[in-house]
Amino acid sequence: MSARRRRLPSPAPSRPATPDGAPRPPTSAQDRRERHSPRDAVRAFVSLGSNLGDRRSYLNDAVQGLPDVVAVSKLYETDPVGGPPGQGAYLNCVVELRTKLTPRELLAVAQTLESAAARARVERWGPRTLDVDILLVGDEKVDDPDLTIPHPRMWERGFVLVPLADLAPELVVGFLDSDIGRGVRRVGRLDGPQAQP
Repeated sequence: MSARRRRLPSPAPSRPATPDGAPRPPTSAQDRRERHSPRDAVRAFVSLGSNLGDRRSYLNDAVQGLPDVVAVSKLYETDPVGGPPGQGAYLNCVVELRTKLTPRELLAVAQTLESAAARARVERWGPRTLDVDILLVGDEKVDDPDLTIPHPRMWERGFVLVPLADLAPELVVGFLDSDIGRGVRRVGRLDGPQAQP
């Protein structure tokens, strides 16, 4: 009678080894990926505005600094809404992303871009080199003191809805009319392959 062979369990998958053969320690990013199921990419929209300095350059730099860019709206100029008198006109556009970043990760990106543009937060709705607002991140809803998504005032702002209509006209149906779009003037487009013709 022959002895029954025992099957040995398959070895657990190991991390890639270093050149000397030792297993690589996990990075924090690897740990997060292994602990959480992967996040699906979603359609997100970010609004950019500038009314100080080289406005077009600030917007171009911001688009280059955003991750996962799919498209950029045409460029629009609008007079300031609220804030102190005597401000210059804003240049505005909306950028579409296809991203796996969470709303809070996108907020961190937005704050980094504003800091890189040397934005000074002196007074509410005051003039600024760069304003980055997260409008929508898929169907997600966030209601925190420092972040609300969908953006709470986006449906009232022509300088947001007109460029958003360039990229996603289905999202502005029932919100964008001639009154809310009044005073939003098309002034061309930003540079780059994702810019709308």
